[in-house]
Amino acid sequence: MQKGNIGVTTENIFPVIKKFLYSDHEIFLREMVSNAVDATQKMKTLAEKGEFKEELGDLTVRVSLDIEKGTITISDRGIGMTEEEIDKYINQIAFSGVTDFLEKYKDNANNIIGHFGLGFYSSFMVSKKVEIVTKSYKEGSKAVKWSCDGSPAFEIDDAERDSRGSDIILYIDDDCKEFLEKQKIEGLLQKYCKFMPVPLAFGKKTEWKDGKQVDTEEDNIINNVEPLWTKTPSTLKDEDYKSFYRTLYPMQDEPLFWIHLNVDYPFNLTGILYFPRIKSNIEIQRNKIQLFCNQVFVTDQVEGIVPEFLTLLHGVIDSPDIPLNVSRSYLQSDREVKKISTYITKKVADRLKAIFNEDRKAYEEKWDNLKLFINYGMLTEENFYDRAKDFSLFKDTEGKYFTFEEYKKLIEASQKDKNDQTVYLYATDKEEQYSYIKAAQDKGYSVLLFDGQLDVPCIQTLEQKFEKSRFTRVDSDIVDRLIEKSDAPKSNLTDNERDNLSAVFQTQMPKTDKTEYMVEVDALGEEARPVVITQNEWMRRMKEMSRYQSGMSFYGQMPDSFNLVLNSDHRLVKEVLSAMNAELADQLKPIESEIKGQEARLAALNQQMEKKKPEEITQEQKDDKANTQKAIDEQKDKKQQLIDGYAKKNDIVHQLIDLALLQNGMLKGEALDKFLKRSVDLIK
Repeated sequence: MQKGNIGVTTENIFPVIKKFLYSDHEIFLREMVSNAVDATQKMKTLAEKGEFKEELGDLTVRVSLDIEKGTITISDRGIGMTEEEIDKYINQIAFSGVTDFLEKYKDNANNIIGHFGLGFYSSFMVSKKVEIVTKSYKEGSKAVKWSCDGSPAFEIDDAERDSRGSDIILYIDDDCKEFLEKQKIEGLLQKYCKFMPVPLAFGKKTEWKDGKQVDTEEDNIINNVEPLWTKTPSTLKDEDYKSFYRTLYPMQDEPLFWIHLNVDYPFNLTGILYFPRIKSNIEIQRNKIQLFCNQVFVTDQVEGIVPEFLTLLHGVIDSPDIPLNVSRSYLQSDREVKKISTYITKKVADRLKAIFNEDRKAYEEKWDNLKLFINYGMLTEENFYDRAKDFSLFKDTEGKYFTFEEYKKLIEASQKDKNDQTVYLYATDKEEQYSYIKAAQDKGYSVLLFDGQLDVPCIQTLEQKFEKSRFTRVDSDIVDRLIEKSDAPKSNLTDNERDNLSAVFQTQMPKTDKTEYMVEVDALGEEARPVVITQNEWMRRMKEMSRYQSGMSFYGQMPDSFNLVLNSDHRLVKEVLSAMNAELADQLKPIESEIKGQEARLAALNQQMEKKKPEEITQEQKDDKANTQKAIDEQKDKKQQLIDGYAKKNDIVHQLIDLALLQNGMLKGEALDKFLKRSVDLIK
């Protein structure tokens, strides 16, 4: 029997392992099974090279539980170890500078294992004692047993074992008893080992017999040793890819299409990436790509390996160039990983372009699900626009699709404003904005449909890329001002009439929390609507973008601001003005005359005071100015009360306001009920 201490430069490495690996302690099983698979793969390689001439026999790796003994055993028929090899590979852990080691890796459990070859020692995260019973494949080898109770002391003794290979026996610690549950172990094996390249058995398959589940003689094989990404694409059919997708994501809809990755230079990479069917809700779709290293599961947190916008994809990436024990900081800094990210972006872009070129009709049919990826790429990946511009599409409200270049040619003649800017009109909801879309189409304009989650946030990017262009939603202004061709026609109303008409409607606008209404008067022509509600393009866009960009929350807090535009040419608006003049003219005339006189006096006082220094202005002059302003305000209040009283009893005013609100889906509850009753009364 040999006794000794494990070669470490600290009194007791095991509490260190437990402490710093504890948050990731479930990976011990992955490490143990990976070691067994590696030993088995080496055995197969030796046989292929002719260095091992006997029968390989059953190479299945087996995981077994013994609840009474409190053990998990991982068994393989790989190359095994001699006593000398145990001493070399198990007993000598070459640490240099434990203090530096602890400081450097205290925040990252995976780095401890990855950088120091501590895969085997992760077993001590859950074990109070570990035994290795092993026999080398080498001729004349004898079986040996290594054991360690979680201190640097170990023992090596002779053992009994008929065949080559190793049994790793873990005596599970009292505070880790959950790892003695069959369901827990099966779940971990499914998570980490379901595609390992050597058969992995955990217990026996069961069947229903005599009213209960009983074990059969057949091994319960956990894994698929030849997953789809390891096969040659030319040998696979569409159904193979769809079937594999169902294996990975049992409850998901069928994918749009997929990309089979297969690279051996300048790095090794295989995998299959699927485009899922998603029209909105980015967050639900993230982190569905599974990262493997030689068919061993590493993580599904793939930010850093693939660009952010491609975290929406589903599927598998397998690369031996990414360490098994990968950390996020490693991913963000490693040059090889950056190469992989660039390659995947290019591969995705090439595939999309190929599909577009080969079958544009099929591509257009998928566009509503696909555009979220494209838009996200344009927003988050600096150079993706240059790749995507040739296969990105616009869809108009008629359901027709155009490339950016095609659409520019379609509208550049008819949709240029007086400043030579091409104006792209868009709607976000065909039904709600129908009347605005119709008004634009009646003018000969084309309207795009931007109804996707990231369509509107993408507008700013497109405005930066397109020359002399701007995007405007169809309800952001009256149709004649959406694309101004020349100066607007002048209204026939006097300034006073315009102010009075505006005041009539302003007094009756609904008082709603976080909503403001401004009323303006414009000459829109006799055939145009009497009243239209619009919302400023820039302000609305800032509010919408504030939902996606945290630094813009200021805009999100601002009230919604709408313009009510009165058409002074329309018969009904003229009637409102005429009726007001007939009813209020005699009362308004002296008030307006008084306001005019007082405003002239105030202007004269201001002119006098501007020529003087503050200390030269007398108290009498200050009082005179204040009294004049007070007189103006009193007369304006008087005028406002008269107009308000008239407006309150004018059904046409209320009906026009409600019609405008109704057109925009803004008339609800009691206001809608009043509108319906008034409508019936007006019909009578």
